[in-house]
Amino acid sequence: MELVARAYDTGRPIWLRLQDGRVAEARTMPEERHAGALPWVAPGLVDIQVNGYGGQEFSSLDLTPERVAEIARQHDAWGVTAFCPTLTTQSFACLAHGLGAIARACESDREVQRLVWGIHLEGPYFCPEDGPRGAHPREHCRRPDWDEFLRLQEAAGGRIRILTMSPEFEEAPAFISRAAAAGVVVALGHMGATAEQIRAAVDAGARLSTHLGNGAHRMLPRHPNYLWDQLAEDRLLASLIVDGHHLPPEVVKVFVRAKTPERLVLVSDLSGLAGLPPGRYTSSGCEVEILDDGRLVLAGQQQLLAGASRPLGMGVINVMRYAGVDLATAIAMASARPACLLGRRCGGLRPGDPAELVLFDLRENPPEFSVRATIAGGRVVAGSLPAYQPL
Repeated sequence: MELVARAYDTGRPIWLRLQDGRVAEARTMPEERHAGALPWVAPGLVDIQVNGYGGQEFSSLDLTPERVAEIARQHDAWGVTAFCPTLTTQSFACLAHGLGAIARACESDREVQRLVWGIHLEGPYFCPEDGPRGAHPREHCRRPDWDEFLRLQEAAGGRIRILTMSPEFEEAPAFISRAAAAGVVVALGHMGATAEQIRAAVDAGARLSTHLGNGAHRMLPRHPNYLWDQLAEDRLLASLIVDGHHLPPEVVKVFVRAKTPERLVLVSDLSGLAGLPPGRYTSSGCEVEILDDGRLVLAGQQQLLAGASRPLGMGVINVMRYAGVDLATAIAMASARPACLLGRRCGGLRPGDPAELVLFDLRENPPEFSVRATIAGGRVVAGSLPAYQPL
């Protein structure tokens, strides 16, 4: 397979030949040979926080391997070539069921196996206070329990790769140490922790702050507070939801400057209600609303968000708009950075790189990350390649 597009990192036209699932050849081309508008080409995006789609949560007793496969394949259309199904706080029975359904889907469907790079368990070991717990049901927020986690990992077939938890529990450091030693990326979130508790968690092996700036109290002390503590902790990466709803542009700009792009990961945090029309719904035991502007909020509380409804590409274009980073930096935050966190290698444009690519257009007004084609394993899995004159 051959294609010509505009390289995301140089802005120059590039010719690529793909073979056996990898980039076999890559050549920069003269600008004048392709005066028409070429799409951009970049590594496929990697989304480590996806709660569901189209009316189906992964944290659900109704989840089936078939529904997992439907949600997984939807990612091809968004230019996402790998993702982490994310289960949020629920009963043990519900979590075990959802994890088992995802495991069976991976075992029986090669396309799901290709797309799913691991499972993200967001909870249930969370602070039960209003504010920090967000839309996570209070009745299912509980203290860390290592035996329970092992049973959940067994249900998942060993696929839990990220665990987000609160660090303020007395047993948290020991739990984090055991999870990190088992190869799980421990992330901090939905908490009201002190600086000392955050430091102890990081000393024990925590590596990530989940959706920094969200899942927090509505009112915080000017200083100290846990947002400053996490921003200042260089050992922590942080994920950000830059969908235009979760964080104001000024906050995104400050976070990017303080944390630096090298320590930031973009996530979508897609809700199971993403893709549905505006209205009132029940999700994970909570009453939520999709507003006309696309925001997903707790019913009757329009300032309390309950997940996101926009794919990861929107975060790419928004972080460029809000923080002034270039396209190469924004793409790295949504591809190489999350891949590295998971110990994986994403796609690329150099010979030998995996042929996991997205061809797309960027539009500023209204902002849009418009996918023309997604390539996985060296084959087109969504859209179509633009026509071009071969060399």
